[in-house]
Amino acid sequence: MFEPTNEYHPNPDRYADMTYNRCGDAGLKLPAISLGCWHNFGDITPYDRMKELTFTAFDHGITHFDLANNYGPEPGSAEKNVGRLIREYFKPYRDELIISTKAGYEMWSGPYGDLGSRKYLLASLDQSLTRLGLDYVDIFYHHRPDPETPLEETMGALASAVTSGKALYVGLSNYDGERLERAAAILSDLRVPFVINQNCYNIFDRTVERNGLKDTAARLGKGIITFCPLAQGMLTNRYLNGIPTDSRIKTDGRFLQADALSESKLAAIRALNDLAAQRGQTLAEMSLAWLLHDGIVTSVLAGASKPEQILDNIGALSNTTFTDEELRLIDEISQTA
Repeated sequence: MFEPTNEYHPNPDRYADMTYNRCGDAGLKLPAISLGCWHNFGDITPYDRMKELTFTAFDHGITHFDLANNYGPEPGSAEKNVGRLIREYFKPYRDELIISTKAGYEMWSGPYGDLGSRKYLLASLDQSLTRLGLDYVDIFYHHRPDPETPLEETMGALASAVTSGKALYVGLSNYDGERLERAAAILSDLRVPFVINQNCYNIFDRTVERNGLKDTAARLGKGIITFCPLAQGMLTNRYLNGIPTDSRIKTDGRFLQADALSESKLAAIRALNDLAAQRGQTLAEMSLAWLLHDGIVTSVLAGASKPEQILDNIGALSNTTFTDEELRLIDEISQTA
C-alpha cells in the first residue's frame, strides 16, 4: 500500500469522493474532513505511522493538515515531522495542500513566548516556517484570545504575516462571538483575508452555540473548523462497554479524564449509538455528519492513530442529512449527559 522508498505516487482519483466546502464567503475551500496533527505527529509516534496517516489522508482527498507551534510532544515536533514528510514525499504536491499552524499558547520561556503580542506571533511564525521547511503557510491562526494585549496589536500581527507573504490567510481559534466580531472588523479594515474560526464543537460540547461564535461566524460569512469532534473518543464505540485498557484515560493524562465518563454520560453515549445504528451509521460517523449537517461548519478536524480511522471518518460524508426528529433526539440526549 505504501512506497518503501521516498517516492510517493498519490491516488489519481483522490478528489473523486471528497466534499470541499468554502470557508464562509471566501474563495478558499477545505475538505469536509481535515487531518489534525496534534495527537499523533510528535516524536513519540513512529515516523512510518505518520507516513501511513498522511498518505491515506491525501489519497482520499484530505488536503488540509492542521498544526500549531506547540503540537508534539515535544512542542515543535509535529511541525518538524510534518516538514520532513513534505520535504520527502509531498513537495511535488505543495500547491494541492493547505498547511495551517497557530501561535498563542506558551512555546518558550520568558515574556515573549506566549499569548498575543506582535513580537511573539511573528517570531513564532518564523520558527514554524523553519521547522516546516516552508516559505509560507496557507492559514496562520491566533490560537487563543489574549486579554492583556490590545486586539488591534494581535490583528495587526496577523496582517503583517499576510503582507510579508508568510501566510495566505488568517484564522482565529477559541474566540467567542463578541470578540470574533471585534477582530473581524479590525481585519476587514486592514484588508486581511480572515476566513476561518477553529473551535471545539461536538454533540456534547455546544459552547459555540451558547457564546455566539457559531451564529456570528455565519452572519459575517466566516468559516468554522471544529476540533474534538468526537469528544476525545466518547462519541465513538470505544467506551460503550467501559474503559478499555489501552485508553488514553489510563495512559496519557493530557486527554480524557475518567470522571468524564459518568453513568449519565455513558447512558447518553449508548442512546446516541442506538440512534446512529438506526441511521445505518457508526456513532463516530453520525457525530461527524451532525457537525456538517447545517452547512455552517466548513470542516471537521479529526485526528487519527490508524489509517483505518481516517477512512471511517470519511465515511461520515455518505449521509449528512438528518430529520427534524433525529436532531431533536440528539439535542435531548446530549442534554442528559
